[in-house]
Amino acid sequence: MRTRPLGTSGPDVSVVGLGCNNFGMRVDAEASTAVVRAALDAGITHFDTAEMYGGGHSEEFLGAALGARRDEVVIATKAMRRPKGEPYTPGILRTRILEGCELSLRRLGTDRIDVYYQHFVDVEGSNAEAMETLDELVRAGKVLHVACSNVTAAEIEERAAFAEERKVAAFTAAQEEWSLLNRAIEAEIVPAAVKAGMGIVPYFPLASGLLSGKYAAGQPFPVGSRLAAAPYFAQAATPENFAYIDELTAFARERGHTILELAIAWLAAQTGVASVIAGATRPEQVAANAAAAAWELTPDDLASLPRPAAG
Repeated sequence: MRTRPLGTSGPDVSVVGLGCNNFGMRVDAEASTAVVRAALDAGITHFDTAEMYGGGHSEEFLGAALGARRDEVVIATKAMRRPKGEPYTPGILRTRILEGCELSLRRLGTDRIDVYYQHFVDVEGSNAEAMETLDELVRAGKVLHVACSNVTAAEIEERAAFAEERKVAAFTAAQEEWSLLNRAIEAEIVPAAVKAGMGIVPYFPLASGLLSGKYAAGQPFPVGSRLAAAPYFAQAATPENFAYIDELTAFARERGHTILELAIAWLAAQTGVASVIAGATRPEQVAANAAAAAWELTPDDLASLPRPAAG
């Protein structure tokens, strides 16, 4: 598995990372361990989780599954936001982040977090308070690098400027939803992140499974699939998207690949992308996601890639 630096100051991470959002929600501890072991066998070194995944079980399952191999990998996790309905008062973000970090360290069974994300920006809170607290964790050695997730271009620019002005730890990565079916971040967020020296970490690269090849227009969603279980994600299963998926499938097939491989390889070929986060519930899914990293799209491939009708 190829590796890349996470931004200009972060650690080296595998081009495909394992998203652990299913742990504790869709799979139990035993199944999570099987997925983690398959990832390690495939050369994946980037493991992404969050305090909120599975009510904390995702971190627990990941830490237990890694065991003695913890030092071989980069663990990224995310701090939960301030509880809804709890008004912002000075100091509340600091308390939330510090407490969240301690809980994550305990659940993961480790003495440091390699990449610690602010999962969601607290728009009513103090950016200075959040960033100074994250810097405090870096100086204490409990966090090695800090990052942000689900941010706008303006928020990236504001935080980069603050880090430079106050000489606190700058965000090394931005984790954002990005796929062939959702390209909204390309206009503003990607350029802002690249300018700030941040590595981009796309999540939902398969558009909740629509780019996996297991769904077909006019056919019922497979039992147990994400789209069958979550109507929110099923909103993307439109006739227009399925028509585009057919074009992408044909493009990949002509080159001896699957649409899943195209979805991941295309993201890996985009400017600024350090690691593509792909979730899995079974070892064979991990193997398929990891294999996609071997396909390096050529400039001709990228130029001739079909574009959606609205694009």
